[in-house]
Amino acid sequence: MKWRVVLLIGAIAAFGPLEGCRRKPPASETKPAENAYGAEPDWNDPLQTIPLNYEQTQGQRIFYADCVWCHASSTPAGPSNMSNLKPVPPLGNDGAALNGLSDEFLQNLITLGGGAMSKSAMMPPWGMTLKPEDIRAVIAFQRAISQPPYHPSARPRSQYSEK
Repeated sequence: MKWRVVLLIGAIAAFGPLEGCRRKPPASETKPAENAYGAEPDWNDPLQTIPLNYEQTQGQRIFYADCVWCHASSTPAGPSNMSNLKPVPPLGNDGAALNGLSDEFLQNLITLGGGAMSKSAMMPPWGMTLKPEDIRAVIAFQRAISQPPYHPSARPRSQYSEK
């Protein structure tokens, strides 16, 4: 019996501790892109992609169906209508123009149209076409792709003010 214990101790010393079942898996470092629901090529650097969550991916789908014609320099079908509009609407990723606007203001702008919000009357009202959650998804997509990146304000804003 004594010799079995000696053999067991010798085997443990030779092969190392037997921790197969007790060993914790290594902590995996997750990258944001690995948990993304979708992705958008960075409009300023096509070699980069921007990871999108579910809501942003829904906004991406709606943006490319309805908004891309006026808020992008090119569309999946070719050139956009952007250059034919006066004033020229901001690009969908133009953080310099859109980051200063609150989500509520953008929600009202898209829902009611530009004329109702003292912006260009060329912006049509989408409130009868898109559901409120679809409009919020478009805003979430725009915030995700904006350059410079969007950083929400810590202070709450009135839904009717621009800044």
